Amino acid sequence: MPGKGTVDGEGSGYDTGSGQRVPVEQGCGANDIDWSAKSQAGGYILIMAKAKSGISCWLPAELPTVAFGSDGTEAGPAEQTPATDIKLSGSTVAYAGVITKTTKGNWSKVLDSIIVGVGDEDPDPVSLSVGTINVDHPVVTNWHTAAKDAVPHS
Repeated sequence: MPGKGTVDGEGSGYDTGSGQRVPVEQGCGANDIDWSAKSQAGGYILIMAKAKSGISCWLPAELPTVAFGSDGTEAGPAEQTPATDIKLSGSTVAYAGVITKTTKGNWSKVLDSIIVGVGDEDPDPVSLSVGTINVDHPVVTNWHTAAKDAVPHS
């Protein structure tokens, strides 16, 4: 059963009273998305979000929630520019970039996964394996439709 998105072709939408159905655009939940993440040259992690087959939903114009470890350390904003909503459907992919350590000192937590949610209110965040990472004052970008736009700067 899909989360908050709509399933194309399965009666999604509402009846206008004349028997026609009008599509309802809904927000994405983590369980509507196929997630992946990989370390990139330049020392950041690229998160990729693609709607599951048959799902059409909107990523909100806000930072994804990215957390680390059992203490719930969350990534702060890596950019100050406003975000825009992104419709995930078909082959559309949204990208966000994470720098896990923005400090110069030697202290950090050593972890091997990140926890990602669509936003702060997402009830079903996912854990993504990313290999060994050092975490101290992490930052994350907004969602973008091009991977090159999701390169974070600390």
